[in-house]
Amino acid sequence: MDRTEPGHRQARLRSTPRREVGPLLREWRQRRKLSQLALALDVGVSPRHLSFVETGRSRPSAELLLSMSEHLALPLRERNDLLLAAGYAPRYSETPLESPDLQVVRSALQRLLAAHDPYPGVALDRHWNVVLANRAAERLMGLLPPHLVGPPLNMMRASLHPEGFAAATLNFEAWGRHLLHELERARAAADDPVLAALAAEVGGYPNVAAPLATATRRPTYQESLLIPCVLLSGEGRTLSLFTTQATFGSPRDITLAELTVELFYPADAATEDALRAQAI
Repeated sequence: MDRTEPGHRQARLRSTPRREVGPLLREWRQRRKLSQLALALDVGVSPRHLSFVETGRSRPSAELLLSMSEHLALPLRERNDLLLAAGYAPRYSETPLESPDLQVVRSALQRLLAAHDPYPGVALDRHWNVVLANRAAERLMGLLPPHLVGPPLNMMRASLHPEGFAAATLNFEAWGRHLLHELERARAAADDPVLAALAAEVGGYPNVAAPLATATRRPTYQESLLIPCVLLSGEGRTLSLFTTQATFGSPRDITLAELTVELFYPADAATEDALRAQAI
């Protein structure tokens, strides 16, 4: 088993060519809209030294790169990229969720999702691929055509594709705009070609390209508090669901840092009754 240090599985490296650390750091600083002076003061170095790092005249220490990564709020995967670009070994492991090393975590996620039934719940990776789902979520997935089921089932694609959940989403204008905002926020926060390709794909769907530019319908009372997803189920029942999201606290592994648990809750009594009836 390959390890960078005891107790850590080696992070999987990207196949893209390695970039120079200076331009890569400058790109992240500019993406976060920070001046050299602001970042230098945050990490306790002189603006001159930071300028030398960005122009390649000075090689930063691994500790300085990690400090700057923290202040720039970089995902763990991108922190590894900075270290590799400077010639250092990656610090953060990337352990497959199905690995025996994550059995305890996987079991905890499965218990959480099972306890949430009969309400839908899923665990998603960085790209909105479903890695775990409870029975209520699997029942909703029955609305999808085979070509959107996967594997992997991508929730962003399945929710926005005109043949997917979008076809049954009664408030698609509001819900779709919310999903596109979330996708754009994630794409802007990380240098990820997969997210960029996903954003380009869903942005080209005929039901997404134009109708979501403006909102024309007056929001309901519930929508003034939060945006639910209003679905027409296979039985012809209207399901109004709102979501919560949870992540792991202080993760040191890329897989765990990129996992999100999304739990759906009934937004009204009729939806709660319908979900409980379907579970019988």
